[in-house]
Amino acid sequence: QVRLVESGGGLVQAGGSLRLSCAASGTIFRINALDWYRQAPGKQRELVAGITSGGLTNYVDSVKGRFTISRDNAKNTVYLQMNSLKPEDTAVYYCRAVVGLNTYWGQGTQVTVSS
Repeated sequence: QVRLVESGGGLVQAGGSLRLSCAASGTIFRINALDWYRQAPGKQRELVAGITSGGLTNYVDSVKGRFTISRDNAKNTVYLQMNSLKPEDTAVYYCRAVVGLNTYWGQGTQVTVSS
């Protein structure tokens, strides 16, 4: 079993920054991919950014140039640095880990960007 705990969400004004963290614990042999998803009210959950065990990253177009995903393999932690935040970034942000053939989700952290 793998447990993911997100932190770092909150309320910020447009143009501001937040840094999300997701720490993985439990029975971990190797985490393949770590991703950040988000879900806004009334919308489907979408992939925001992902990073592989080798450090390859990908981003949804709407956050390119503003968000940066990184990981600390020694700490089994993934980060999402969010800059130049916009009201449309408001959502619950979820961490997802792919460990072998299994997928695990965190409980989510709320990010609210005021205009």
